[in-house]
Amino acid sequence: MSDAVDADHVVVALDVGGTGMKCALVRPDGVTVRTERHPTDASRGPTAVVGAILDVAEGLADKARADGLTPIAVGIAVPGVVDEARGVAVWSANVGFRDVPLRDLAVRRLGLPTTLGHDVRVGGLAEARLGAGRGTGHVLFVAIGTGIAAAHVVDGRAAVGAHDAAGEIGHILVRPDGPRCGCGRPGCLEAIASASAIGRRYAELAGATADAPVTAAEVAERAAAGEPLASEVWQEAVEALADGLATGQALYDVATIVLGGGLAQAGDRLLTPLRAALHERMTFHREPRLVAAALGDEAGCLGAALLALDAVRVRDHQEKR
Repeated sequence: MSDAVDADHVVVALDVGGTGMKCALVRPDGVTVRTERHPTDASRGPTAVVGAILDVAEGLADKARADGLTPIAVGIAVPGVVDEARGVAVWSANVGFRDVPLRDLAVRRLGLPTTLGHDVRVGGLAEARLGAGRGTGHVLFVAIGTGIAAAHVVDGRAAVGAHDAAGEIGHILVRPDGPRCGCGRPGCLEAIASASAIGRRYAELAGATADAPVTAAEVAERAAAGEPLASEVWQEAVEALADGLATGQALYDVATIVLGGGLAQAGDRLLTPLRAALHERMTFHREPRLVAAALGDEAGCLGAALLALDAVRVRDHQEKR
C-alpha cells in the first residue's frame, strides 16, 4: 500500500452498512491495528446516522493518539449512489442518505483529510490490491448479497463511471420474462441470483410445504444433499450468474473475477458449478480466473483506507511540485 511506511501513521476507516459499521485503524502498509463494530441503527434517521459516523470516527482518532499513533486521514465507505469527487452520499435506501456532504462534515469534525467511497467499489479495491485479485491487474469484484453489484478495478483503480454508478451488474437483463426486480424491471440478474432472490424463489416453489423461511445458504445445503427443489433453484441461480458474468467478461475482459458477499460463502457449492457454467459460455473471450474473496468483511474498511491513502499521496505529490 505504501512505498515508505511510517510505523506510527494510521488511517481511520469506516465501512457503513444499514445495520452496522465496521471500523478500523489501518497502517499505510495494510496492517490493521485496531478494529471495532458499532450499530448504525438506520431506523433513527439519516441525521442520527451521520452523528454516529462522526462520533465513531472521532473516537477512533482519539484512541489512535492515545496509543501513540498519528491519524493522517479518514476513509468512509457507504452504500448507494456516491459522488466521490464531491464527497457526497447522494442516495442510499439502506441508510436513508439524500445528498449528505459526509466528507466535508468529517473534515470539519476531525480536521483530517477525508475521502468518501462506495462500499462495493472500495471492497473491490481491497480485493484487487490486497486480496484474491492481487497481482492480476484487471479484476472484476462481484458482491452477491441482498443485491448484486460489482467493481471493475484496473491497475489498482476502481472505475466510478460518468454518473457515479459504475458496477451495477445486478441490473444486467438475464431473463426477459423473469421476476420483477426492485428497480422495477423484470429479469434483472439480482432478481434471480441474489441471496434474497434465491430464498424467495425456493419459498414460491415450495408453497404450502415450506415449513419456514429458507435462506440462500440453506438452499445451497439442501441442494448439496440432493433435494430436487433446492437443486432446481440453485441451478437457476448459477445459470443466471454465469450469464451475468459472461456479459461482464465480454465488456471488461478481466483476468480475475472475485466473488464476495454472503452468497460467496457457499464456497465450492457455488464456485464449482459456476466455473463450469461460465466455461460453457466462453467462445472467443479469454476465460477469467474465478475465485472467492479473501478478505471477508474486512474488505470495506481496508478499501476505505486505501482510498484515503491514495488521496493523501496525490495531495502530497501536488504539494511537492
